[in-house]
Amino acid sequence: MHESVSQHTEPMACLYFRNFIDVLERAGELKRVALTFGMAATALLFTSCGTPGTRISQHPDIYQGLSAQDQALVSQGRIRPGMTMDAVWLAWGTPEQKIPGYGRGRPTETWVYLRYETPPSYGGPYYYGPFDWSYIPPKFPYPSKGVTFANGKVVFFRHLPAPPPL
Repeated sequence: MHESVSQHTEPMACLYFRNFIDVLERAGELKRVALTFGMAATALLFTSCGTPGTRISQHPDIYQGLSAQDQALVSQGRIRPGMTMDAVWLAWGTPEQKIPGYGRGRPTETWVYLRYETPPSYGGPYYYGPFDWSYIPPKFPYPSKGVTFANGKVVFFRHLPAPPPL
């Protein structure tokens, strides 16, 4: 009789453990879905002015205050030395970082823009944490371009190359 109780308890314990693991895996999946949705909503919120055309239409007063040359560049998402901060914002949008500095005897501010890329890999699955695996590859932020201002005008800008494959 003792053997039959232990035989019956063992599969039941395995079943409870398996259910516990399933719940943890689903919780990890739900976390990933919630995190992905949250990131997408945040990106939508911060990039609702995602194109020069959208920013221009939402801020026509800034655009009309630019020279004809700067209006043409901004419409194409391009900038030039001497352009104002407002014009750069219309052309490139809000930077992910603003870095104060000092150069040539005057204060400066550098804006850094990021892009998100997936490096080449072996094909997954990808490990994100305990009970958290996915076939969706991770994306990593890389600086894509930067612009430095002095006295509110562009003094330097650069487009950065994509990172080399790993």
